[in-house]
Amino acid sequence: MEVKQIYTGCLAQGAYCIESQGEMAIIDPLREVQPYLDLAEGRGARIKYVLETHFHADFVSGHVTLAEKTGAPIVFGPNANPGFEAHIAQDGERLQVGAVEIEVLHTPGHTMESTTYLLRDEQGQPHAIFSGDTLFLGDVGRPDLAQKSDLTMEDLAGHLFDSLRHKIMTLPDETIVYPGHGAGSACGKNMSKETVGTLGDQKATNYALREDMTKDEFVKEVIDGLLPPPGYFPLNVAMNKGGYESIDDVMARGTRALSPEAFEAAANETSAVVLDVRPTAEFIERHVPRSTFIGLQGGFAPWVGAVIVDVKQPILLIANDDQIEEAITRLSRVGFDNVLGHLEGGVDAWVAAGKETDHIETVDAKAFEHVLANHPDTCVVDVRKDGEFSASHVEGAAHASLEFLGNHLERVPKDTLFYIHCAGGYRSVIAHSMLKARGYHNGIDVLGGFKAIEATSIPTTDFVCPSTLK
Repeated sequence: MEVKQIYTGCLAQGAYCIESQGEMAIIDPLREVQPYLDLAEGRGARIKYVLETHFHADFVSGHVTLAEKTGAPIVFGPNANPGFEAHIAQDGERLQVGAVEIEVLHTPGHTMESTTYLLRDEQGQPHAIFSGDTLFLGDVGRPDLAQKSDLTMEDLAGHLFDSLRHKIMTLPDETIVYPGHGAGSACGKNMSKETVGTLGDQKATNYALREDMTKDEFVKEVIDGLLPPPGYFPLNVAMNKGGYESIDDVMARGTRALSPEAFEAAANETSAVVLDVRPTAEFIERHVPRSTFIGLQGGFAPWVGAVIVDVKQPILLIANDDQIEEAITRLSRVGFDNVLGHLEGGVDAWVAAGKETDHIETVDAKAFEHVLANHPDTCVVDVRKDGEFSASHVEGAAHASLEFLGNHLERVPKDTLFYIHCAGGYRSVIAHSMLKARGYHNGIDVLGGFKAIEATSIPTTDFVCPSTLK
């Protein structure tokens, strides 16, 4: 028996492979399935099952494509009602994979179809759980994503309490925990950077698994501090539940090379977002006017979902040659399949064609310090998350978190000078591109963000540990 975790940092997501005696099960695969096919071929194994822990909200799973390419059945737990052929397993059902068994544990709470898969070894003993979004290291799944008219988040949290107490915490402490996500995912609020742990460790350290915790206490603590989910989450659920276009077709369409003239015509004739994924410094120096920046080197896919939101939105891509396929793949992971093509030759070709470009004005932290010392009333816009801003910020700064910037444009002056920053310089450039597209052309980006600002004598509020913030 061998278990392999395939972790994708951009999504903070774990997919898993279980192999025994030439048979393999894949759990929660990503949209691009070739790595799983290659893994099976390299081990001389047959993919027997494609297991889904639930209908994911933060990414589009590769379950449909993988099943089509292998003939393996897609397996969901009870209460799932997908729009495609799948095996809906019963609670307690066991699936044979070589010499081991995978037991289906229905663990509703994050969603009502949420299922944990218990791997039993060759002797039938519990070895590991693949807990999806039911149990994370340091946290549990948020119970607000599957609310309905007859099902509140409090109801879901109550189900989650019962699932954890009666299905998971009764397992041996040495049971390995393989969670669906780690730190950085929007599916929880207190997740560990570790991606593998044990149930005993979680009983000792996870606030939601306290032995003396009442259900009422659990519901209150799990719900407390939840931020609104990203707007693209329901759209990804719909794709995971109803099916989607082949990744091969998405890639073929997106990799079409468009001349500067054809690219400009497509931008003018469609409602496409012009998405620039190049390194931050390259975008700052020169870019196509009114293009949106979300660099591949950062938390690309989640920021695409948060900023663009509509997965059906047409996109025209600007990327360096070595980024094109990666960008289309990573867009598809969060359901953004409608890439119409990319700018052939990139921005250099655009310039060579005599077309207009734009840039972002910048200032380093030391120069910014001088500005504030001489003009203390200067408008400063901080686009970090709520917790980051509350922990410490430039005195007098306005706050407009990037996730919700479009809802707080009144905090940014349109006709007067302003300085904008984030933590390190990535998110502020995303924000700058969004603002420029809306006619805000008086901004200056603070290079290095708040990290660089803290190294100066610019007045900031006293630090408050984020764990104490409510």
